[in-house]
Amino acid sequence: MTEPSENNKQGRDFVHLHIHTEYSLLDGACRIDQLMDRVKECGQTAIACTDHGVMYGCVQFYKAAKKAGIKPIIGCEVYVATRTRFDKVNKIDGNNHLILLCKNETGYQNLCKMVSAAFVEGFYSKPRVDKQLLEQYHEGLICLSACLAGEIPQALLAGDYDRAKSTALWYQDLFGKGNYYMELQDHGLEEDNIVLPQLIKLARETGIPMAATNDSHYLRKEDSKMQAILLCIQTGKTMQDADRMEFQTDEFYVKTTDEMYELFAMVPEACENTQKIADQCNFDFEFGHTKIPYYKAPGGMDNQEFFEKLCWEGLERRYGVNVPQANKDRLNYEIGVIKKMGYTNYYLIVWDYVNYAKSQGIPVGPGRGSGAGSIAAYSVGITDIDPIRYNLIFERFLNPERVSMPDFDVDFCYERRQEVIDYVNRKYGADHVAQIVTFGTMAARNAIRDVGRVLGMPYQSVDVVAKQVPMELKMTLKRALEVSPELKKMYDNDPQVTELIDTALKVEGMPRHASTHAAGVVITPEPTDDYLPLATNDGLPVTQFNMTEIEELGLLKMDFLGLRTLTVIRDAELAIQKKDPAFSLAKLDYDDPETYKMLSRGETEGVFQLESSGMKQVLMGLQPQNLEDVIALISLYRPGPMDSIPTYLRNRHEPDKIRYKTPQLAHILDVTNGCIVYQEQVMQIFRELAGFSFGQADNVRRAMSKKKHAVMEAEREHFVHGCTDPGNECPGCAANGIPEKVANEIYDEMSSFASYAFNKSHAACYAYVAFQTAYLKCHYRSEFMAALLTSVLDNTDKVIEYSGECARLGIKVLPPDVNISNGGFTADAAGQIRFGLNAVKNVGRNLIDRVVEERQEKPYASLYDFCKRLYGGTEMNRRSVESLIKAGAFDSMGVNRRSLVEAVEGILKSIESDTKRNLDGQLDLFSVMMGEDTGASDDTYEIKPFPEYTHAELLQQEKEVSGLYLSGHPLDAYREQSARIASHSIKMLTGEDANKLDNSTVRIVCTIVKNRMMTTKSNTLMAFTSVEDLTGTMEVIVFPKTLDAYRDAIHENAVVVIEGRLSVREDEPAKLMAESILPIEGYDPRCPQANKPNRMRDAAQRLYIRLPSRSCPEYAKVINLLEIFDGDMPVIFYLEDTKQKLAAPRRLYTSGHPIFFQELKRVVGEHNVATK
Repeated sequence: MTEPSENNKQGRDFVHLHIHTEYSLLDGACRIDQLMDRVKECGQTAIACTDHGVMYGCVQFYKAAKKAGIKPIIGCEVYVATRTRFDKVNKIDGNNHLILLCKNETGYQNLCKMVSAAFVEGFYSKPRVDKQLLEQYHEGLICLSACLAGEIPQALLAGDYDRAKSTALWYQDLFGKGNYYMELQDHGLEEDNIVLPQLIKLARETGIPMAATNDSHYLRKEDSKMQAILLCIQTGKTMQDADRMEFQTDEFYVKTTDEMYELFAMVPEACENTQKIADQCNFDFEFGHTKIPYYKAPGGMDNQEFFEKLCWEGLERRYGVNVPQANKDRLNYEIGVIKKMGYTNYYLIVWDYVNYAKSQGIPVGPGRGSGAGSIAAYSVGITDIDPIRYNLIFERFLNPERVSMPDFDVDFCYERRQEVIDYVNRKYGADHVAQIVTFGTMAARNAIRDVGRVLGMPYQSVDVVAKQVPMELKMTLKRALEVSPELKKMYDNDPQVTELIDTALKVEGMPRHASTHAAGVVITPEPTDDYLPLATNDGLPVTQFNMTEIEELGLLKMDFLGLRTLTVIRDAELAIQKKDPAFSLAKLDYDDPETYKMLSRGETEGVFQLESSGMKQVLMGLQPQNLEDVIALISLYRPGPMDSIPTYLRNRHEPDKIRYKTPQLAHILDVTNGCIVYQEQVMQIFRELAGFSFGQADNVRRAMSKKKHAVMEAEREHFVHGCTDPGNECPGCAANGIPEKVANEIYDEMSSFASYAFNKSHAACYAYVAFQTAYLKCHYRSEFMAALLTSVLDNTDKVIEYSGECARLGIKVLPPDVNISNGGFTADAAGQIRFGLNAVKNVGRNLIDRVVEERQEKPYASLYDFCKRLYGGTEMNRRSVESLIKAGAFDSMGVNRRSLVEAVEGILKSIESDTKRNLDGQLDLFSVMMGEDTGASDDTYEIKPFPEYTHAELLQQEKEVSGLYLSGHPLDAYREQSARIASHSIKMLTGEDANKLDNSTVRIVCTIVKNRMMTTKSNTLMAFTSVEDLTGTMEVIVFPKTLDAYRDAIHENAVVVIEGRLSVREDEPAKLMAESILPIEGYDPRCPQANKPNRMRDAAQRLYIRLPSRSCPEYAKVINLLEIFDGDMPVIFYLEDTKQKLAAPRRLYTSGHPIFFQELKRVVGEHNVATK
């Protein structure tokens, strides 16, 4: 019996076995962190987790229950396919619900197998299992017949009692007596009244025991509205929509024991049975036991022996024949720790795929994260940064006292990362490898926006509230109300905002959708679904547990990261080797003074990690001299440690002002000018000042970074006075002659900094790559910039930015050319950069490869020659050839673009008929053998000359086919005016500091690239306009009123002055809300509206329509006609009843089409229509 309590007055036993947590995404609202308190409040001691079709939340649920002293029951409400899981026919193949609960390890494994197969094989709008899977994997599970959507209730609702009975008996037979229960629910629905009595009857007839549940989607009755809001977020509806999906009653909550017994007073045994079920369910997760796949060493060699052989051979390769003794000792020590902790296989698996990548010419990063502190990793070639030279600590990665699994994160070339994952799939078997899930959660601002939309609040007013939440990492609504007085004021004074924020607080932090982690991959010794359930994303298997949960379960998680910079470095290196074959990045001099001078000037566009404007300023202040400086900067330039940059810079330039609290700190902190910057330094201070072991030091560092105050206070005592506990002995600072006061001060400083301190190994790897890019930019500008431009081809803003940097460096960027360009950007011998053909739209990769290959023998002599040589067998067609012409790829042929465009069709037809003639065998074989010219092989085509397009048309076509202006820019002619008129450049409005300008009024000079018109709910037109200046691109939103007033200025390729309010949202690029849009010609900042286009005044023709009145039936018909025949001719109404002339609004101007006039005259009579 349970202890009696307020909600369980008689101490009766009851357990909820049907619960939807927040991982029944946007449907369940039983939040795991609050669920356990509710269970206790209800007077219960166990609880099940049965999310819809998934097990996403099981580990989190299990840990929360255990922590609260409540028994967790792992389960799932699966969807059972109406036929088999492979049948997927619309309107025939649906699903029924079924509850499955794990009794033991076997049950858990079976449930994982089924839930995984439901995604991998049975997904059809929902992940579906079927009867065949249930037959195969029913062992170790308890089954409940589920809610109204279950197979038996559905049969009863259809009036088919016999089918319900035979189904129930089939399940009872399958799961075995005592493992199958008839589930009873009553939420006050009409259907419950029909089904419930029949279920009880059925149970009594068949002897199947009953179990009472409540389909709990939220914790308390009053939470029903929040769950309705979640459903609306999921379905894109608002609370006002008549067709929104909703639960008919507010009974779907976690009910108290007394409420459940009251509800099922006629069958109390149904409530009692829930405890019996709970008693049978005894599955526990096993945490911390590592499960690493076995690596088979070549030739049957023992894998420990193989690993050591790789290490010692590599050590010699890295340090030469006379390896320093200290390095040998370090390697010996590391091999010992790796072996003792059972990570030899781990190192070998990573070595194997890194080695594979290198053997395939796939660029691999120098390392990443704490793994770079391992000399064993450096020796075998997993990492490429010398841990001895940069004083990187192995124990930060692995030490005997470390509890969690370490991980090697490896960067690969962005374009070829998938090849490495494919290799791992082949090597270990596709069913042993899966990518890892990650959940998009509703962060503070997003929660406000989502809830605001569902509550039907106007976008603008929701936006104002959301913007009051500070843009900081890990910002919550609770904290925002404390730190933002403006938000607090709105919350206190505006009831609508109070409701908005109170509701947002309830949904904040809930998972919104599942997606795939960018880099994480798990590799398991047995098939992955033996250990955990799988889902699918884009058809690929993904674990249902997240990164940390996988580590806790002891599974091997790897990070395969794609880094564009590695691709840039590879492309640049290959280009340099064409002119200087001896060049190799492996031989780079990391002390090159010229590179550091360039960094000191802040010329870092395109340099990895160092290109932000803030970083440039710090570089100019610091004047870096070596890689240690760059490592420190990468560590410091982040929120938090940024505050110590001024001290760091001052100490750097005035070393005599550095004061150490105790002399022992000097050699630890001298490398960072007296400041604590790295986690490794924190560990060193613990070791050297207080005599901690590396393992102890790392554990305290972790406690500090996670702000575990209890651990920190206990360790303070050990740090200052030492510790005599067996296994944790250390002398403490006092034994080293450091006064207590000083020791405490040092400890405080470390505590405040430890949560910000950076992993030096990680920073060193990044600095290493940063230096490589800087070196290339400094010494091989053109090759580097060409590689950089190739890597950002799909990002117009970046191409504009880096083209601007090329101009600053004096490097010319030339349009594409079919005789010179490759796919990507290339640098020529003169140091100029040639546009790549990949930049041209409508031209496929295969065609580009053929273009490059075909010209190796001889260049193309003319457009005709080009088309003839590439005709047939490739993706060449009229569209692709025209795109190449418009991009300027044939400019070197000496014929203007318009003449070429006009000739394309004729050339292709001519080649086609030649080819046909040849195929038809109409060529006289004898004359061919005699070498006579038959006319068919004539390689010329008369191109008829046309006058060239205007400069504006040429630019527009370039933009159209490449997304870029290649031979100039529409704003070139307006540079001076632009500098005078604009308050900001687009780059300033979209860059890293844009949020400082949020809501301010700005003025830009730009060209209109594209207009997208949309009809609003109130049936008025608004526009989304893409604009561009010399620094970047952005979107301008033109609301109906503004569009009506300035419509004539908004046409593509116009150069305009736009004034408006900047809106910066956290999850999308900044946008400009236009208030006025005026042509630049005649624009005067003192009197901006003077040149506002006035179509009524300037039109060549106006239309006059005479009508009896505004209320006459003809009036509506005329308006309808005007809306259909939209155009630029102004319209004036003459109303006979009031003798008034009325100018029609801009949206009713007409095109004046003949059909329009014909219809208009029919409606109002010919004598009532005039134009002049």
